[in-house]
This record gives sequence, structure tokens and C-alpha cells, in this order.
Amino acid sequence: MSRPQCSRCLRPTPHCLCALIPSLDSRTRVLLLQHPSEVNHALNTARLAALGLNNAQLVVGEVFDDLPTLLNPPGYQARLLFPADDAQLLQGYAPSDQPLLLVVPDGTWRKARKLLHLNPLLAALPRVTLAEGAVSRYRLRKAPGPGALSTVEAIVQALQVLEAPTSFEPLLKPFDALIEGQIAAMGDAVFQRNHGDGRHG
Repeated sequence: MSRPQCSRCLRPTPHCLCALIPSLDSRTRVLLLQHPSEVNHALNTARLAALGLNNAQLVVGEVFDDLPTLLNPPGYQARLLFPADDAQLLQGYAPSDQPLLLVVPDGTWRKARKLLHLNPLLAALPRVTLAEGAVSRYRLRKAPGPGALSTVEAIVQALQVLEAPTSFEPLLKPFDALIEGQIAAMGDAVFQRNHGDGRHG
């Protein structure tokens, strides 16, 4: 028997996060392209980001046939938030700047690279990146290295840079609750053993 789930945040009904999800306006438009394997992941942070931002869209798939339309909303210039040697460091908008359509692939690094491989239009976009040194609050999925952020954290950091001094921290409220809930469900001993201070006993 599957447990009843909230149709909006997709969490089990007793753990619905909707009350914590904000409704934030942003000058930047965010387009999340989610690999299908992420949809049922317990920590679907891309969905939280899409629900909390009024100017955001979440599209699930591997090959996006309508990509030319998705990448060209009037009034925005598309940029891919993904590392590359020639990626530009994100900076705050000048008053005259055209706002960005921030395209964010959601999935493991391997799945995100696959999305780029299967969608040449995506791979051809100019890339932007965040300054190094960001520390993730995500203590559950072993990150590929320091500075690796969950999707919602990366979006919050990107928007804080672009639209300073506006704060997008409220987007992290449901994310933090989700993490705490997962840790509580896991039991403290298991959490410490698997995700504690990095030592293996």
C-alpha cells in the first residue's frame, strides 16, 4: 500500500512541506530541467525551488523537444548554471542588464552531463558558475567534493548574487525541514556513522 502523498510537494501527507514553501518574486527566471530519476527522490530539491519561486518552471525529461521555446522567453538571456573552464562567475545585475533565464539541470553530475549530451542546444548555452567555497547544508547525499550544492542551494546562492540585496533564504526553509526529517527518521546513530565528522570507526 503506498502512503497518501501531497499532490503539490509530493511528500507523504503527514510530512507535507507546503506550509513552509514561500512565494518569492525574482527578476531572474529559473528553468529547471530534471532528470526523470530525480522525481521520486526523497529530497527532490528542484521541485521545492520551482514551487517557491513564482518565476520558475520545472520540466522533467531526458530529451526536451520544446527546448528552443523553453530557452527563449521574451526579455531574458539564457545561461546554463553548470561548471566549465570558460564559465563566467555570476555577478549582480547592473540596472540596464537584461535579466537571465537561469537554466539548471537537476540530477547527479553524471545524469546532468547526460542531459547536456542529449540536448545539444543546452550544451551550447554560455555557462555561469558560483564562486567557490560554498558550504552545503545537505548532510545526507555524499557530495562529489567541497562546494557541491543541492539544486535548491545552488539556485538560492545564484539569485542572492544576481539580485543582491534581495534574500532568497526562505527557499531553504522546506529544504532544512526535509533534511531534519530525514535525519530524525534515520536515527541519530546511523546518521553519525554515515554522515558524521568523516571518520570511519
